Amino acid sequence: MPLLLVVIALLAGHVAIQEFKKRKGKPEMKKMKNVLIVAAVVVAAGVVFALKQTQNEPAASAPAAAAASVAADAGAPQSAALPRLVDLGADKCIPCKMMAPILDELKTAYAGQFDVEFIDVWKNPDAGKSYGIRSIPTQIFYDAGGQELFRHEGFFPKEDILAKWKELGVELKTP
Repeated sequence: MPLLLVVIALLAGHVAIQEFKKRKGKPEMKKMKNVLIVAAVVVAAGVVFALKQTQNEPAASAPAAAAASVAADAGAPQSAALPRLVDLGADKCIPCKMMAPILDELKTAYAGQFDVEFIDVWKNPDAGKSYGIRSIPTQIFYDAGGQELFRHEGFFPKEDILAKWKELGVELKTP
C-alpha cells in the first residue's frame, strides 16, 4: 500500500511538472500551483498514515509473540512448567545495573520455582520492540503457561518482586 502511494505521488509530480512547463507565465498557473501544493500535502499525509499502520500492526500481539519466540529460542532453554520473570534493560543503564545483582540472586535462590531472564535491549533492540516496552528496566511476570500477568517499569526491589509473585498467586518456598 505505501509503495502504491509513492508511485502515485511520483506520477502526479511528473504530470504537474509537465503542466508547469506548458503553462509557464500564464495566469492560471498560480491556481494550479496552489492545487498541487494541497495535493502533495494530502499524498504525504497518506504515506505517513500508511507507514504508521504497518508499523503498529505487529505490535498488537507483540508480548505474546515475544514470549513464544523467547521460549522457542534454542540458545536459552526454558522450562515451560515454571513461571517466568523477564527483565528488559541494558548493561550500561544505571537502574538496570542496580537490578543485575537482584536478578542474579533470584535466579539462584529460586531456581526450580521460577525462571529469571535478562534481555539487553541495547544489544538486541528487536527484543525490546517485540515485548512492547516503553522504558528500561521493565520487568514482565509470566505464569507457567506463558501468559503475561504483570509488568513494571523502573527499578524493582527484591522484596517487591517476591511480594508481587505472592500477589499473583505464585507461592514461593523461602531458600
